[in-house]
Amino acid sequence: MMLLTGLGNPGTQYARTRHNAGFLFTERVRLAYGFPAWKSQHQGLLSKGRVGQHDVLLLQPQTFMNLSGRSVQATAAFYKVPPPQLWVVHDELDLALGKVKYKVGGGDAGHNGLKSITAALGGNYHRLRVGIGRPVGLQPVEDYVLQNFTAQELDVITPLLSKLIDNLPSMLENPLDTLAKLGNASV
Repeated sequence: MMLLTGLGNPGTQYARTRHNAGFLFTERVRLAYGFPAWKSQHQGLLSKGRVGQHDVLLLQPQTFMNLSGRSVQATAAFYKVPPPQLWVVHDELDLALGKVKYKVGGGDAGHNGLKSITAALGGNYHRLRVGIGRPVGLQPVEDYVLQNFTAQELDVITPLLSKLIDNLPSMLENPLDTLAKLGNASV
């Protein structure tokens, strides 16, 4: 089983924020692949289904971003999912809006959700980084990531998420080749 975790913050006030790019992704996966409604379990929202040949457990931690590792660790332990079968989808300030990067392991680049997961499970897991860009001018990063995507940003991010979701079965099999074929993704 794969554990596909989208990072974000719970609550309707955060639903469309840049920091919730991971939640947007997992919700769209749930709908696109016909997963059942979310269930509350292990300090998160869970839904189980299939993507291609893989059994997939979708997770949206409900612990707020900085404590995401609690929910991910509890879910991974209960379902016996080792870190190499964990995928984490999250926003990335250091990527331009609409760009995607993939890697296994590495540092957290100041992302508190990744920091929490790495502290709980170690760093050997898949990371799909969705670019949201950096704030312009002197706007604090904390304010920027907690603001809603603008209409223009959604015009960029929505087709990107659709393209990633359409290619998810092959991405789970061979992420490097699949993402290399997408025009706005890199590894």
